[in-house]
Amino acid sequence: MRTADQVKRKYHELASRKQAIEALYEQAGAEARPELQAQAERLEEQLLLLEWVLNAPMGSYHG
Repeated sequence: MRTADQVKRKYHELASRKQAIEALYEQAGAEARPELQAQAERLEEQLLLLEWVLNAPMGSYHG
């Protein structure tokens, strides 16, 4: 199991990678954009999962 610090580091790593891909997307030609969009969407999904891990639901229903 990963520690909260490890999860946070991974989150920040993925977030910076997503920003780099978004910057490339702006500069890329039409032929490269679908691939970059797909990469950005995968990173977004991973970021959402890590956010859920960091902010896990609390309460008797989730316990």
